[in-house]
Amino acid sequence: MKNQNSNLSYIRAKNKVEKERGFYTHLIIYVLVNVFITLLKVWNDLDSWESFTNELISINVLSVWVIWGIFLILHFLSFKFGGAWEERKIEALMNKELSNDKKLK
Repeated sequence: MKNQNSNLSYIRAKNKVEKERGFYTHLIIYVLVNVFITLLKVWNDLDSWESFTNELISINVLSVWVIWGIFLILHFLSFKFGGAWEERKIEALMNKELSNDKKLK
């Protein structure tokens, strides 16, 4: 029983680490891709500082950051606060398997 609890703890920890890694990967891709897109969109307006800043804060540039940012926030919330149901489900399935194993013996 102790071994099975340690296996369950390991599975939970591994799952949490994978979700955290997935979020940070998403965050890095978000920043890199959006900086690249912003540079592409603003590159043609480097004539003067005013045209550059106008293009930089235009809806064309900010919309990508905001829309993808909303999805990034949702990803963060699901990673940080959405795992409780998963843990309960894993534990329930593991307990079901353990009870089935005991019945077979």
